[in-house]
Amino acid sequence: MIRIISGLWKGKRLLAPRNLPTRPTTDFAKEALFNILNHRFFLNEVDVLDLFAGIGGVSFEFASREANSIWSVEQNAICTKFLYNTIDQLNIDQMNVIRQDVYKFLLKSPPREFDIIFADPPFESTKEENYAKLVDLIFSRRWLAASGLLIIEHGPRTNLSSLPHYTDQKKYGNLIFSFFEYDESEWDDDEEE
Repeated sequence: MIRIISGLWKGKRLLAPRNLPTRPTTDFAKEALFNILNHRFFLNEVDVLDLFAGIGGVSFEFASREANSIWSVEQNAICTKFLYNTIDQLNIDQMNVIRQDVYKFLLKSPPREFDIIFADPPFESTKEENYAKLVDLIFSRRWLAASGLLIIEHGPRTNLSSLPHYTDQKKYGNLIFSFFEYDESEWDDDEEE
């Protein structure tokens, strides 16, 4: 079960099928994350990419806060069916579901710029090199807008501070949000060419 903590559907509980291979972001951590995002963005104006979307706890939170657009990428068929059903139930028109492997999606799809990219890979099966690959694909292919923010949720045994574009992290219980963004000079250099 996931609970929407704010916005149009504040307090609404979404009952997902049991035994899914997902680990929804806790309400405590989600609330803390959205407090951070509220101080940086007008959430009703952002374009969001939710990678490893699972049952959509983060996607639906953005939809409830009336984000401009949300793309949710998830490989599991049962999860994507739940996403589609919930979109229909709540009559959400700005949310798109892509059933695909995240790494293939980032590599093969034509990139577009998102203001916020949230990624929550499976803790137990994601190796350090896959986190590095994820960050590299997002930044090298320019999926992130110049002033955008990439947030990766991970467990306490994983340290992403050595990866390029890393800026900060916040810990909430047994999970950590690591933040990544462009250095302003990276975009200034491109404009001068």
